[in-house]
Amino acid sequence: MDSGLGQRLFDFAVRVLEYCRELPKTTEFHIIKYQLIKSATSGGANYEEAQGAISKADFVNKINIALKEIREANYWIKILLKVHKSDENLKSIMDESEELKKILGAIYSKSSRVSN
Repeated sequence: MDSGLGQRLFDFAVRVLEYCRELPKTTEFHIIKYQLIKSATSGGANYEEAQGAISKADFVNKINIALKEIREANYWIKILLKVHKSDENLKSIMDESEELKKILGAIYSKSSRVSN
């Protein structure tokens, strides 16, 4: 895997998985964990798919999906920050989520302008 954005998305997903292992085993946390893990891992997976896109439109679509997934992950992290004890690890995950959202948003914005 590259040392750039793809690696950051991969590392983000792994950090989310590791963090979720430590959450309480209650019904509400089970739902949050499920949704957060799905979105955090899907962001990187869609970015990887974009790297093999068959057209500019396909690339833009996959980047848009990656962005949407990171935005969703960001939402679930915000919920955890509000309802669960907030520690430096979760705050760091949130910071990375925000940065990834900005990077993917910039890629999407630039790529969609070029393709229109």
